Amino acid sequence: MSARPMNVLFLCAGNSARSILAEALLTRLGAGQFKAHSAGSFPAGFVNPNTFTIIESLGLDPKDFRSKSWDEFAGPDAPPFDFIFTVCDNAAGEVCPIWPGRPITAHWGVPDPATVMGTPDEITTAFGNTARLLKNRIGLFVDLPFDRLDETSLRSHLTYIGKSAEQLA
Repeated sequence: MSARPMNVLFLCAGNSARSILAEALLTRLGAGQFKAHSAGSFPAGFVNPNTFTIIESLGLDPKDFRSKSWDEFAGPDAPPFDFIFTVCDNAAGEVCPIWPGRPITAHWGVPDPATVMGTPDEITTAFGNTARLLKNRIGLFVDLPFDRLDETSLRSHLTYIGKSAEQLA
């Protein structure tokens, strides 16, 4: 890859929970090696308050995260992406814009904690479980030997991470 931080975009339909959690986790775990972004195909326009709780637990400022459209990242001023991950099944099946750069893509679907109905404890548990799954995947991702992997091998690793991180927890 390059000497600059690698640009990563996490996509979800609403961009209120999963993709923003992934953005925050990569920001924390990527230690400057990555520049994380998130967006939605149909953004909710707000961040779920339970997402902010996890962002704060990572030591990050919730003000740095907002729900936004993927259109913000499809224009000529957008960063060239190295990787794009869909974290919900809806976004994975949609026709995406043409992204700047030649990003490697993978689907890392996780349950949407924002749809959980139940007690506050059950909702908190759902958000924690989704964050844990994403953290496992992102941890494996940041530990990849990027300088020693060709594009085919890298794609294979990303697919493996998306399918098996639950079992590796």
